[in-house]
Amino acid sequence: MVDLDLGASNLHTLLGIESPASGIGSFLNRSVDHLEQVAAPTNVPNLSFISSMHCAMEIPNLPYLQKQKIIRAIRKLPFDYVILDLGAGTNFNTLDFFLTASEGIFICIPEPTSIENAFRFVQATYSRKIKNIIRYNDFNAAVQHAVFNSNSAQRISLQPSNIVDIVARRDPDKEIFLKDKLSEFNFKLILNQVRNNSDPALGQKIETACNRHMHASFHYLGSIKYDERVPESIFSKNLYVNKYPYTTISNDLKTIAAMITKNNAPASELNQLG
Repeated sequence: MVDLDLGASNLHTLLGIESPASGIGSFLNRSVDHLEQVAAPTNVPNLSFISSMHCAMEIPNLPYLQKQKIIRAIRKLPFDYVILDLGAGTNFNTLDFFLTASEGIFICIPEPTSIENAFRFVQATYSRKIKNIIRYNDFNAAVQHAVFNSNSAQRISLQPSNIVDIVARRDPDKEIFLKDKLSEFNFKLILNQVRNNSDPALGQKIETACNRHMHASFHYLGSIKYDERVPESIFSKNLYVNKYPYTTISNDLKTIAAMITKNNAPASELNQLG
């Protein structure tokens, strides 16, 4: 598990680790040569942890070359699964870390503000994915100009569906290629802190809406009930499933974990939790 909530690292606390001795900062300042050298053991069997706690204060504004260095190092990690824990927001570093993963999981609570933010994040990630496909493949000059060389106001107003339409009009031979590439992109959704008065169909509604408007694949994994005992496990720095193994939430988490892993044979896959 890699804590990539740069500048607001706190995953070590949830894992009951007081102060990791080293982490991503040690890799960036070349105290170690390989990222796996700072992977620390945890109290969870077979789980190692890479922290970003002791990084420089400027780490939230990570330069492009350092970001690429981290991404390359993550891809080389010698583990069956790599889970990237990201912070909120739609800055380019967060989006590019998310796009590093073979599967993207986003978590929100069933409240309007959280759902709005989730949609903005999905839209921003999807848009960056489309632009990366166009940038690094042989789309014609008309598409490249419309997407990358138009004035700033036009670029800002471009929605993902607009870009797909531009390709359909100006480079129709590449339309199917673009849609096929986007169909390989998988989003998964989890609803957290679900209360008894929440809409039980909300997750399915979000999945349906996203699949209707985008060419990527969206799948609702399930929900996690609200429980006042969660803060107790955080204060005690003890994982909830260890402290309360027979509760509804623990069952929710086990069910979702099984859904995530059942079709994924361990093969150094990158799974991202955001």
